[in-house]
Amino acid sequence: MEGYKQAFAQYMDATNTHDFANVEKVLHPNAIYWFSDKTCTSMSEIRAYFENAWHLIKDEVYAATDVQWIAVDQRSASCVYTYQYQGYYNGEFVKGSGRATNIFTKTETDEWKLIHEHLSGKVE
Repeated sequence: MEGYKQAFAQYMDATNTHDFANVEKVLHPNAIYWFSDKTCTSMSEIRAYFENAWHLIKDEVYAATDVQWIAVDQRSASCVYTYQYQGYYNGEFVKGSGRATNIFTKTETDEWKLIHEHLSGKVE
């Protein structure tokens, strides 16, 4: 499996551990997140957003479907996909989905890291 695809799989797995220390291992130090309701431009902002989401949606399971790698070269790889989540909000089962874009970049030490994620709610 190509390195950027491995990094994507590791990111999905890390997200489902609900431990930001695992997520951070896959993130580039300069990562920027565009969520539907907030832009996060530092690791501490990204951490706070993830931890709040895990607090709000208990036992969340996050998944990606219809992953399409739309631009790949030796140092960067971009994909779009449909994200899906499910878990418990205030004790009630909830689920939802939306659109996502991820950009991975290769570091100076040849590791693939996520440098940008853009999530938006589902458009019907």
